[in-house]
Amino acid sequence: MQAIRLRPPNQVAHFIFQLTDWLVLPLRRVLPGLGGYDWSSLVGALLIAMLATAVEVALLSGFDVSLLLALTLMRVGQWILYGFMGMILISAVFSWVNPQAPLAPFIAALSDPLLRPVRRIVPMIGNIDLSPLVVLLLLQIAMQLLRTVGASLL
Repeated sequence: MQAIRLRPPNQVAHFIFQLTDWLVLPLRRVLPGLGGYDWSSLVGALLIAMLATAVEVALLSGFDVSLLLALTLMRVGQWILYGFMGMILISAVFSWVNPQAPLAPFIAALSDPLLRPVRRIVPMIGNIDLSPLVVLLLLQIAMQLLRTVGASLL
């Protein structure tokens, strides 16, 4: 949301803040925002991913720090890809069911940076925009590449 300068609707923002404040607020005291980005949120996500990965690594192979860091980055990448997939699916459903829904412009603004380049390449067929399908396919390929890299690390 910060990268595209998008303010979420009030209920969504309140939910996100309530869900993440326990970790982000203490980190914000140590890591201030820089360049218009909230680095404490990114570091918080990395810490949560590292904790989840540390448990997995400890169970699988003892405790190898390089494996832990590589799998943490892979896990955060998967979370980002899953988030993009969810946004595109929700955007597509809103465009079919209720384009005037209160959250529709917010979701469309989040998914538009991924869809816009593909819309320039993939033409509409009979007033049907196939770019969400193409982007979902590309995201699935990226997810499979991450899984392959992760499997080769183990």
